[in-house]
Amino acid sequence: MRPGSPGRTVEAGDRGALRIADRVVAKIAAHAAREALDVLPPDAGPPHATVIVHHEVARVRVSLELDYPSDIGGQCAAVRHQVVQRVEALAGMEVPEVAVQVERLHSAQTRGAAQGRTQ
Repeated sequence: MRPGSPGRTVEAGDRGALRIADRVVAKIAAHAAREALDVLPPDAGPPHATVIVHHEVARVRVSLELDYPSDIGGQCAAVRHQVVQRVEALAGMEVPEVAVQVERLHSAQTRGAAQGRTQ
C-alpha cells in the first residue's frame, strides 16, 4: 500500500506536530488576565503577558495596573487562576508558574482630586 492511500493507518508520531507560538500563548494569557479583573481603572493600560514555552510547558509573566485601594492579593490570585485555566484549555499546555507584576496602582482618591482641579 502506498503512503497516504486510503486504509493505511498512520502512527501519531508520523503525522506531524502542532506548535503554538509563544506570542499566541501570550495573547491568550493577557486576554485571560483581563477576564479575571472585574474592572480596570479608567486610565489603565490593558494587561500584558510574556511567555516562555518549553516542551508544552508555559511559564507566564503578566503585567497589569490595578485600582487602589482594592484587594490586590485577591485580584492577583484571580488572574493566576484564570490564566492557568485558559492557557491549559485553549493551548493544551501545562502552566506551573504565573508571575503577576503590578506595574501601577491607580488611586480613586487622587483621580477625583485631579478631576476637581481641571474645571
